[in-house]
Amino acid sequence: MRQLPFSYAYRNLGRSRTRLAASLFGSTLVVLLILASGGFVRGMQHTLTQSEPFQENVIILGTGSEEGVERSQIDSSVTGITGASISGIKERAGVLFVSPEIHAALPVRITSESIEEHQAVMRGVREQALLVHPEVEILEGRFPQQGTDEIMVGQLAATRLGVANDLLKIGESIHFDDRDWTVVGRFSAPNTVMNAEIWIPLIDLQIATNRSSTLSCVILTLEKASFADVDLFAKIRLDLEISAIRESEYYSSIASFYAPIRIMILVTAALISIGGVLGGLNTMYAAFASRVREIGMLQSLGYTRTAIALNLTEESVFSAACGALIGAFLGMMFLDGLAVRFSMGAFMLTIDAPVLLAGLLGGVLVGIIGAVPPSIRCLRLPITDALKSF
Repeated sequence: MRQLPFSYAYRNLGRSRTRLAASLFGSTLVVLLILASGGFVRGMQHTLTQSEPFQENVIILGTGSEEGVERSQIDSSVTGITGASISGIKERAGVLFVSPEIHAALPVRITSESIEEHQAVMRGVREQALLVHPEVEILEGRFPQQGTDEIMVGQLAATRLGVANDLLKIGESIHFDDRDWTVVGRFSAPNTVMNAEIWIPLIDLQIATNRSSTLSCVILTLEKASFADVDLFAKIRLDLEISAIRESEYYSSIASFYAPIRIMILVTAALISIGGVLGGLNTMYAAFASRVREIGMLQSLGYTRTAIALNLTEESVFSAACGALIGAFLGMMFLDGLAVRFSMGAFMLTIDAPVLLAGLLGGVLVGIIGAVPPSIRCLRLPITDALKSF
């Protein structure tokens, strides 16, 4: 079969700048949509489910509160009872990896004079929390001290509040519970909900929330003990009204709650992409219809319909591939790592290799789908009729 050279397809790209621009725009838009939706889903998944947990953590919380630790209330004495009753909890220099915590969503103001309130995700902790949560790394400053109205903020805390990062730098303050709280530390906890939290000394948050004798949960790290040991302890201590759940399982259940949202985003992106493909089809139909006479001349010169269709497809795929590369570049520059708020805090869009590959393939697919049907339709016209076309 006599083939048309690729250079012929390449030269034809410049014959209509409008058509070229439409093709580039369509494939770029489709790639950006795939990267944005895929990055959203991957980012949320990474935040709520860690594929390789740092260690075996178990959450002890109130019975019936397994779906939301914020609603849990257990007695403060559970901390000491747990440490004394369960052997095999990890320890270092005599300090048990046991972290009593309060989880709360509270309205805060950036200054005492401001009127606008922002919903903050707060966690009341002791310094043992750094042992139980090794993902947390203090980037600057220090851990807040009890009784001094000090806080430590995560990397994405400002995003969760919807304010500029500069407003939560070291030395700045936020206002809640009728007083100002000074930022003395900033920490990072990549791919976890903690990255968007504000940490405050446990007793200070207990006082601020009128929970002096209760906690949200106790998180402990196991070494020699097993989850079955902790689960048995929770079940036999009926007086404490507690239950145990693996930390990984807890966040997996949260992730399943957000599954419909992720599906809706993917479906929306798919529908918009289909619209882009249909728009590309219309553009290519119009472009190829104006070249019917040229196609007829190529057939009269001995080129087969298959060779012509292949060359037209090469032309469309090449322009779509260029648009896909542009979309991939823009996505990596402006979308990857973009912070997004959600009810549990904030996360970063994650455009990893699978998402990037899906985006590039989607962009190229636009070129294939946009070229094949119009070229087949134009090639069905008899040569004599094609040569008479203008």
